[in-house]
Amino acid sequence: MTRATLAGGAFATMFVLLALAVGLRVLEQDVDPDPATSPAMTPSTAEAHEGLLYGRVTTDDGAIYEGRLRWGGDEEALWGNYFNGFKDENPWVAHAPPERRSIEVFGIEIAGWDRQRDLGRPFMARFGDIARIEPRGRDVRVILKSGTVFDLDRFSADDLADGVRVWDGRRGVVDLGEWGIRTIELLATARLGAAPYPLHGTVRTPQGDFTGFVQWDREECVGSDELDGYTAAGELSLRFDTIRSIARRSLDSSLVTLRNGREIVLSDTREVGHGNRGIYVDDHRYGRVLISWDAFERVDFSPGGTGPAYGDFPPGRPLTGSVITRSGRRLAGRLVYDLDESETTETLDAPSQGVDYTIPFGLIASIVPPGLEEGGSQRARVTLHSGEELKLERNGDLGERNAGMLIFLDGSQRPEYVPWTDVEQVDFDRPPAMYPTSGLR
Repeated sequence: MTRATLAGGAFATMFVLLALAVGLRVLEQDVDPDPATSPAMTPSTAEAHEGLLYGRVTTDDGAIYEGRLRWGGDEEALWGNYFNGFKDENPWVAHAPPERRSIEVFGIEIAGWDRQRDLGRPFMARFGDIARIEPRGRDVRVILKSGTVFDLDRFSADDLADGVRVWDGRRGVVDLGEWGIRTIELLATARLGAAPYPLHGTVRTPQGDFTGFVQWDREECVGSDELDGYTAAGELSLRFDTIRSIARRSLDSSLVTLRNGREIVLSDTREVGHGNRGIYVDDHRYGRVLISWDAFERVDFSPGGTGPAYGDFPPGRPLTGSVITRSGRRLAGRLVYDLDESETTETLDAPSQGVDYTIPFGLIASIVPPGLEEGGSQRARVTLHSGEELKLERNGDLGERNAGMLIFLDGSQRPEYVPWTDVEQVDFDRPPAMYPTSGLR
């Protein structure tokens, strides 16, 4: 064997080893980049990562996995993210008068929502508000920190359908399908070591700026997630922790500015064009907003720490306050809004010019419904305990399909019912504690 052949073989071996090393680096998922490029890293936050989901999953065969969690493998990862489902039963319907238990289809009134299941509602709860999730045959039982129990229809697009990924300290990274799971217990996040940082930044819209933790395209929410698109040179994937800003450039493209100052135009994928399903922002003023692609202008990413911890979400409390009717009556006591929401952690959902607000009732001081008379206001006035006033559209929880209010007068077991068309104003008592309250970790 000649010296040239030996040299060539050595070079080939080095090339293979280098390729393997690069391959291994590419295969690493959900870990932070070099500390020099990580946001606001300190020895304490580098290991704590309290904002990341954590829990204990028990499977049907008795195996137990404990560690960091991520729904669907690459979707919800933070305590402020929402678990979604559908409540196929509504216990509050039984308290409405029989003459109100009807629905209207094409202008024709049809009797028949006497049964509990006929006024089912979408279910949304922040993971920080949940204590336990239990799949049960055709249902998924969700138990909140407050002790309130919801049974969700397993076949109506709940978030459990995509399974859950667990970073178990002994078994490594494990993907568990929904049908093998017996229980999921949510726990305060243990010290994790290497883990990704949540995305945080300011999203700019014509209606104003929203700052907080970001979930891009309703999925990507940590720095190791990737933004996909096409350039003139071909397909390109960029880790979010390398991106400084994203600006809408056209209907189907975005201008991406990297942290090193380089600018790249990405196009022709859902994530960077009109197919984008919206950008969630956990703005502490409002709870959470969903910004549509039409309303989106740009996002500027900034350090935000590890996010709120599990313990930062206090248990929900019953809604209390008063309802003023259009005839001038004032009814005070425990409240059930829209024959559905009854706790401070449940949310008022309504849009305004391409921004959908999801506001925990614990942040709301009062609601004045839209005017029903001809020429009346088409917007509701929602005043927050902070003093800020929002003008929200006559839609969602503020629209004509609102099923009305129940008021359990102090000491009464049977409530008064007030249809939405008779509500002049709703005032809510301020709870003693409510997340979000302020700053970042």
